[in-house]
Amino acid sequence: MPETWRYRGQTISGEQVVFLREFIAARPDSSRWKLSRQLCEALGWKQANGALRDVVCRGLLLLLERAGEIALPPVRRHIAGQCRNARLRPAPFLIDTAPLAMPLSALGGIEIQPVRRTADEPLFNSLMEQYHYLGYEQPVGEHLKYLVWARGVTRPVAALAWSSSPRHLGARDRYIGWSPQARRQNLHLIAYNTRFLILPWVQVPHLASHILGRMAARIPADWQAQYAHPIYLLETFVDPERFRGTCYLAANWKVLGETTGRGKADLTHRPNRSIKQVLALPLHRRFRELLSGGAR
Repeated sequence: MPETWRYRGQTISGEQVVFLREFIAARPDSSRWKLSRQLCEALGWKQANGALRDVVCRGLLLLLERAGEIALPPVRRHIAGQCRNARLRPAPFLIDTAPLAMPLSALGGIEIQPVRRTADEPLFNSLMEQYHYLGYEQPVGEHLKYLVWARGVTRPVAALAWSSSPRHLGARDRYIGWSPQARRQNLHLIAYNTRFLILPWVQVPHLASHILGRMAARIPADWQAQYAHPIYLLETFVDPERFRGTCYLAANWKVLGETTGRGKADLTHRPNRSIKQVLALPLHRRFRELLSGGAR
């Protein structure tokens, strides 16, 4: 058995694996779902807002079971769409797709609506699946979803998704100047813009940069309310083979460098996907100090 296992940025020692075996053996009637919640309670694995980190815990238990280190109870029921490859795709919504071309000033203003865990979340998922070139992907961990509505025409014009930041990102880490320990401690204080969609029938000059500016002004409060901790930096990737990132630059985002073109599971140390630009927007003038160890 390896001396340590690494999962989602955490190190699991051999002694902890022994503890897990004993913990599972002492609860023969618990389901896998219940075991993960009991384990989170026992270890104090909670998010800043007090919610149990049971999704991460279940992933850890599955990793160790597949490696033959622990034995979990039999699966009691299969949930449709639980496996990534079998996950049900968002159903299409019928909405008004008539061309919308006008100056930003004629749009009548915009409303940015958080939709996670609301009745409009399926609409968000559907628009991403149908009209974003990457499609819809269900986020894991901390995340927020937004629809942007045009008040003058009362229909959605854009959608944005934000999630937890990637653990290793050289251009960003050099820009912040933090140590590996500070990165592990404070990574949750960065939000990653995973999706930004202007619906294809919307032709409103400067709308995208206007949305990004409005978004930067409100997302810190939304994140604090949802997850009980602040964020000090926003980041995203732009594929230069498809886009120039003009709207981000117009909204004062900075180009930090490029990705290596290797995924997080890479073992070859060779590019295996497109190289993307890394952009970021500080949300606090002391962001480097706060992310390097001064965060409260």
